[in-house]
Amino acid sequence: MSAVKILVAGNSGQVARSLAALSGERYDFVTLGRPELDLADAATLEAAVREHAPAAIVNAAAYTAVDKAESEPDAAFAINRDGAGALAAVAARHGLPIIHISTDYVFAGDKAGAYVESDPVGPQGVYGQSKLEGERAVADANPAHVILRTAWVYSPYGNNFLKTMLRFGADRDRMRVVADQKGTPTYAPDIAAGIAAVLDKALAQPEGSDWRGVFNMVSEGDTDWASFAEAIFAESQARGGPHAEVDRITTADYPTPASRPANSRLDTARFRQVFGHALPAWEDGVGRCIDALK
Repeated sequence: MSAVKILVAGNSGQVARSLAALSGERYDFVTLGRPELDLADAATLEAAVREHAPAAIVNAAAYTAVDKAESEPDAAFAINRDGAGALAAVAARHGLPIIHISTDYVFAGDKAGAYVESDPVGPQGVYGQSKLEGERAVADANPAHVILRTAWVYSPYGNNFLKTMLRFGADRDRMRVVADQKGTPTYAPDIAAGIAAVLDKALAQPEGSDWRGVFNMVSEGDTDWASFAEAIFAESQARGGPHAEVDRITTADYPTPASRPANSRLDTARFRQVFGHALPAWEDGVGRCIDALK
């Protein structure tokens, strides 16, 4: 039995590359980026679906430059809202489910505990607002949608916090890292495995309703950025790699153009119940990522 073809919007991002690496006997993830598939050009979306005839679509493409979005709102909304909605509409026309990757930034970050899917949203910047409106555009365009909110993504690919820490650790003895923002580091290959679990259910029960909607999908557990950095350096040092001491600072000590949620913790109970799948503990991914980089 041949692998089921899944079309992935995006080919250079962390999730798209992790999906490509996951291709095998179950799923053949075809990752496409610009110019072949351009979220700003609806004609390319239709052409890509017709050419590849997938069983489902994953939207792993996004404008993710959080700070830059504050000065480029049109670009952020064109991709994260308009492009996402257009892709979902094409999927609907072809009778295909769509899995859309979203973010913890749709929340204000001022809740005391972990966010559940039904909590009030309140993005604090352009990026978060564009992603929230993208969620709504996807849901409006295609009833067969799964929106996965994830957070603090890192991997062996592209630019991310883990790779930045290792790069700085190679020539610095100490690092100043924010310690008052809480969330869950989530390893992109684990996100890819979670997406495969969603596909298993959505494709096996195409008329089902419980798998549709919004789900939080992050690794298990939570931490803060400084503790995440300490875990990275500990795992790296254990493998003879770069490491540094971490000085814990506050958000106020490190101002950025866009505000970050103070609390990005996401409750994953609904995802685990519906899809029968849980992502590993966040600590587990750190060592695997460093091993992959080596």
